[in-house]
Amino acid sequence: MSSKFKSRFLLISISLLVSIVISLIFISISGTNNEFNFYKFSLIVILSLIIIYIFGVIYTRFFLYNKLKEISKDILPSKDISQTVTTNMDDLVDEIKDYDSQMKSEFSEMKKQESFRREFIGNLAHEIKTPLFTSQSYLLTLLDGALDDKSVNKKYLKTASKAIDRLNLIVKDLDLITKIESGQSNLNSVKFDVIELIQNVYEMLDFSAKKKNIELIIEHENNPPELVMADKEKIEQVITNLVDNSIKYGKENGTTEIVVQNLTDEKIIVRVTDNGIGLKDENYTRIFERFYRVDKSGSRTAGGSGLGLAIVKHIIDAHDEKIYVESEYGVGSEFSFTIEKSK
Repeated sequence: MSSKFKSRFLLISISLLVSIVISLIFISISGTNNEFNFYKFSLIVILSLIIIYIFGVIYTRFFLYNKLKEISKDILPSKDISQTVTTNMDDLVDEIKDYDSQMKSEFSEMKKQESFRREFIGNLAHEIKTPLFTSQSYLLTLLDGALDDKSVNKKYLKTASKAIDRLNLIVKDLDLITKIESGQSNLNSVKFDVIELIQNVYEMLDFSAKKKNIELIIEHENNPPELVMADKEKIEQVITNLVDNSIKYGKENGTTEIVVQNLTDEKIIVRVTDNGIGLKDENYTRIFERFYRVDKSGSRTAGGSGLGLAIVKHIIDAHDEKIYVESEYGVGSEFSFTIEKSK
């Protein structure tokens, strides 16, 4: 409340109080024993207090309305100010409360995004540091000339080469997902047979599956070819990433099965199922985040860039399709996605 407002309100209040005092003196001179004068005085006091109260409420509301209006012009963005001028103070207060609530929500979202950003940077540093440190350690050992055994040297060089390959994979996948997110990676939709594409992926990953004695199975409702309309290269990336994950986290002597089914007249659904370790409930909401890993231990055996499922999600979203995940911890997982049929 400004000093100007205080002085005006105080001046009027004092004036009314002085009137009451004068009335009191007048009645005292006239004689307080007069019952009529007593009631008249009481009435004057009550009316004066009512007038002071009403005046205070009206003047305060008018003063606060103007102040709130000035504040609203300062803090509310021009795009949020309606074309109709608000003339009711309660409505104006509601507008400011709504804006305050909106700002708090946006600030909370910014804090959440900042937390994700820090976690992402930390995960990225860890993913890059691990293969870099591995390759550096083995190469420095070889450079020191401490090893004379050629077989050991070859083993060390092979390990360093694998670490560099993993580092290259991280950079490649990070570049891919950045291009997808920024819209630089355009879709090149063509007609192709998804069954044939799955068979090609199986052939490429057959060696990895055999090392764990995992059987690769494919089932489909319709006779080949199962023609779809999508970006063939990117859908191949999706299937490769899902099958590769299934093998990495699958159990020895297990299975990875892809089932292609009709969903509607315009869509098919591709299901990739395994009997691996499965997912816990807390992993569901973050499974498609970049560098998010179910196994956070330093001794984890599954390699990769940590971007596989994030790339899968972005590619499917870019096609305006849906991806789903169902899992039971200790039993297995199923990732499924839709594709448009070729007309």
